[in-house]
Amino acid sequence: MNIPALLCQEFQLKPTQCQNIIALIDDGNTIPFIARYRKEQTDSLDDQVLREIYERLQYLRGLDKRREEIQNVLTEQGNLTDELSQKLASANTLAELEDIYRPYKPKRRTRATIAKEKGLEPLALQLMMQNLKTGSLDDLASPFINEEKDVLSAQDALQGARDILAEQMSDDADVRKALRELAFRTGVIESRKAKDEDSVYSMYYEFSQEVRTIPGHRVLAINRGEREEFLKVSIKMQDLASIQVLEKAFVRDGSITTAQVRICAQDAWTRLIQPSIEREVRAELTEKASTSAIHVFGKNLHQLLMAPPVKGRVTLGVDPGFRTGCKLAVVDENGKVLDTGVGHFTLPGMDAAKARAKQEILQMCHKHGVTAIAIGNGTASREAEQFIASLLPELPKGTAYMIVSEAGASVYSASKLAAEEFPQFDVSLRSAVSIARRMQDPLAELVKIDPKAIGVGQYQHDLKESQLEEALGGVVEACVNSVGVEVSTASAALLSHVAGIGPSLAKNIVAFRDENGLLSRAQLKKVSKLGPKAFEQCAGFLRFRDSKNVLDATAVHPESYDAAKALLDTLGYKLEDVRLGKLQDLQKRAEEKGIAAIADQLGVGEPTLKDILRELQKPGRDPRDDLPKPILRTDVLDIKDIQPGMELMGTVRNVIDFGAFVDIGVHQDGLVHISRMVNRFIKHPSEVVKVGDVVKVWVVEVDVKRMRIALTMLPPKAPA
Repeated sequence: MNIPALLCQEFQLKPTQCQNIIALIDDGNTIPFIARYRKEQTDSLDDQVLREIYERLQYLRGLDKRREEIQNVLTEQGNLTDELSQKLASANTLAELEDIYRPYKPKRRTRATIAKEKGLEPLALQLMMQNLKTGSLDDLASPFINEEKDVLSAQDALQGARDILAEQMSDDADVRKALRELAFRTGVIESRKAKDEDSVYSMYYEFSQEVRTIPGHRVLAINRGEREEFLKVSIKMQDLASIQVLEKAFVRDGSITTAQVRICAQDAWTRLIQPSIEREVRAELTEKASTSAIHVFGKNLHQLLMAPPVKGRVTLGVDPGFRTGCKLAVVDENGKVLDTGVGHFTLPGMDAAKARAKQEILQMCHKHGVTAIAIGNGTASREAEQFIASLLPELPKGTAYMIVSEAGASVYSASKLAAEEFPQFDVSLRSAVSIARRMQDPLAELVKIDPKAIGVGQYQHDLKESQLEEALGGVVEACVNSVGVEVSTASAALLSHVAGIGPSLAKNIVAFRDENGLLSRAQLKKVSKLGPKAFEQCAGFLRFRDSKNVLDATAVHPESYDAAKALLDTLGYKLEDVRLGKLQDLQKRAEEKGIAAIADQLGVGEPTLKDILRELQKPGRDPRDDLPKPILRTDVLDIKDIQPGMELMGTVRNVIDFGAFVDIGVHQDGLVHISRMVNRFIKHPSEVVKVGDVVKVWVVEVDVKRMRIALTMLPPKAPA
C-alpha cells in the first residue's frame, strides 16, 4: 500500500506536503509544534487536520502490519497464492483483511471440522462442482459411509458434506462483503421491552429504524438499555435477498447436487452468516456512534476549555451545601488562596447562623476586595444563589456572581493532585477553591480533571476508554498550546499538556521553579531531563512575562529570535518597543516594504514572518479574549418565575445530537431542540451553537413538576 499517495488523495495534499508531514511526525515532533512552527512544510495546515492525518497514518500503518502478519501465516501454512496476495494487497480496511484470512484462520471445533475428520471433504467438493447430470445422491454418498467414523448412512455423509460447504460459503470474503453491504442498505434495527418494568428506555420498547438512517445517540441509548437488561435488540435483515446473494455465487442449475448446494446456501445464511453479520453491523453502528459521540464531546470540551476567563478579579468561590454548610474560598487575581471559611445559610430558619454567615462573607469580600463570586451549581445551589444575591447591595461596587458548573469538582477535590496542591485544606474547601478558579481561568483549572468527569458529552461512560482518552487528550493539548502557559504561575497539571513536556517533566519544571526561580526560556535548559528535543517542542508555548528578554513572553519561538530582532531593526524599531507597545505601525511598514521581500531577506518563510509580526504587535495575546464574555449576574430567577413566551439570555452548557442545553439562570438548564434552532435544515446542533455561546432564547414550555424547560432560538412571530 502506498500510504503517502493514499493520504494525498484522502486529504487533498500535495506529495511534498504529505512527505514533509510524515517526516515531521516520524521525527518525534508533536502536532501543536508542527501546526504552529512548521507551517512552511505543511502549507499552514491547522492542528485538527494534522491530527486527523496522524490518526489515519497510524491506522494505515497498522493495516499494513496486519497485512504482513497474515501473509506470513499464509506462507507458513503453504496457502499463499498469487490470487490471495492480490486480494490482500487491495484490501483497504481491517474488516476486508480479516474476511480474506477467515477461511485459513485456526478455528474451534465446528460441525464442518468434525465432518472433515470423518473424511467427507471430497464428497463436499463433488457436491459443490454441480457437474453430475445423472445418477443418485445415495450412489454419490455411499462410498463415504464408515461406521468407525460414525458415518452410518448416505444421509449422514451428505449432512456432513453440507456442513463443510456451508462453512466454506460463510468464509467467502466477497460474499460476506456483499451481504454486509446489503445489511447496511436494507437492515432494520429493532428493540423490544425485555422485562415488565418501567425505565427511562420506554421510547425504545416498540422501536424500529433502518440501519442506514439511525442516529448515533439512539444506537448508544439502545446499547445501554440492552446492557441494563431493559431491552432486547436485534437486526432484521432480508433473508430471501441474502440467500439469493449466496445462491448467485455458488448455485449452478441442472445438476443432481444443485438442490444440496441450495440447502447449504440457506444453512450458511441462517446458521452461520446472519448471526455474524448482525454482530458486525451492530459493532460498526456502535463504532460510528462512538466516533460521533467522541467528536461531539471533543468539540464541547474544546469550547468549555476555551471559555473566556474572568480576569483581574479577586473571586469568592462558594461550594453550596445544606447540613455541612457552604464552603467559602477567596482567591486573588492569579488564583492564590487568600481566605477560607464556612457559612450556614441554605437551610430554612437558622436566622442566627445566617446573620453570622452574612457578616463573615461581607468581611471577607471587603477585606480582600472581592468583585466576583462563583457559585457551584450542585446541591443547595439555588438557596446559595438567593442568599448571595441578597448581599450584592452591601458588597463592593460592581460585584456580580456567576453560576459555575461543579462537574468533576468532587473528583478533583478528592484526587492526589488536589491533596498535593492543598494539603492544609479538607476536600470541600478544595472544591470551593476550584470553583473560584474555574471562573477565573477555566482552562488552567479544568485540565486538572479527567475530561470524562466534566460532563459535556453524551453517553461518555459507554465509549471505548482508550479512544475517548486519546481524543480528549488531543483536545486538551490543542487548547493549552493555543493559549500558551505562564510558567511562573502554572500548575504541573497544566504544564503536563504543553507540547513535548508530559507529567514527569512538568513536575521537574515546577520543582526547579520553586527551588531556583524560573524567569526565562533559556533557564528551561537547566531543568532535569529537559533535553534539546523537549526544549524545541515546548519553548514556544511557554510564557515568561518577567523575563529580561521580552520575546520570552510571546509565542515567537527561540529559533526565530534572531529573525524577530532583524525584522524590528529592518523596520526601524528596537526590542524595547515591544514591551512598551510602540509598534502600532509595524504591520503597515512591513507591507510597504513587502512581506515576501522581508521574508527572503531574513531567511524565513512568509507564514513564520506573519506569525512574528502578529506576536510583536500583541505580545502574549490570549485567543480567548476575542470571545464573548461570560454572563455575570446581579439578580436571581426561579423556575416558577419562567413563563412561556419570555425572552431570556443564556449560556450554552452542552451540545448533543438532538439539541443544546442552555443555562438561563434558574438552576435547570433548558433544552433547545435541534428543530427550534434555525429556520433551515441542519444535520447537527453544532452547526449553529457551541458550548459557551451566549444566546437569546424564548421559553416554549415549563414543566415545574418534572423540572423541564423547553426553549427556542426562533423569534416568536409578531401577532397579525
